[in-house]
Amino acid sequence: MQSFLTPAQHADLYDAENTWTIAEDFFLEFINQQPSSRVLDLGCGTGRLTIALAQAGHQVTGLDPHSGSLDAARAKPGSHAVHWIDGTSAQLPDDATFDAVLMSSHVAQAITRDDEWSRTLADVQAALCPGGRLVFDSRDPQARVWERWTPGSTRAQHTLSDGTGVHLWIDAQEQEHGLVNITEHRLLADGNREFEDAVLAFRSEATLRKNLDAAGLIVDEVYGGWAGQPVGAGHGELIVTAHR
Repeated sequence: MQSFLTPAQHADLYDAENTWTIAEDFFLEFINQQPSSRVLDLGCGTGRLTIALAQAGHQVTGLDPHSGSLDAARAKPGSHAVHWIDGTSAQLPDDATFDAVLMSSHVAQAITRDDEWSRTLADVQAALCPGGRLVFDSRDPQARVWERWTPGSTRAQHTLSDGTGVHLWIDAQEQEHGLVNITEHRLLADGNREFEDAVLAFRSEATLRKNLDAAGLIVDEVYGGWAGQPVGAGHGELIVTAHR
């Protein structure tokens, strides 16, 4: 469907919907456990966490396949300290080496095809130095959070930096093979309406462990919440830490 929002407005809306939370605190603290690390933020979006990592003293690369998001990231204060790459893990240079790789904001779930997910993990394994660490989040399918993504529970109003008003809501529909279709509906202040579809993959803890093992990555911990709660408790998350 045609969008009435420009790429810059889309990025602005993304930032309005996705503010700094306890999740970003977790990722920043995890990376800060090893000062001055070479870090890859895979699926960095508009660079909120990416730039914060660089400001914390790390050598950071931000990677994302959406050029509009990267344009917004490059325009932010502090972005000059980050090396930005437009693309997926397939675009990483052959000689790229990192001490840590992170995928935040449930980026892992946006990689829906099993072959692409396997390729991503293989690329991560190849890019990590020996002992290098991986951390990412994925919603626990056992929590069935998509059942709470209804128009009544997700309605929100945002005003973009250019003054554009956007009223939005979400609905979700479970598909086969662990996939969930998400539709975000937007009503603009000028009366125009649009929607955007996305698909998320909900992988179980057992599946994620199997995927990581197949990629040559060793799982260290899987948490169910941002305070280190066990799986099944906390926030309905699968927060995975692993190493090469």
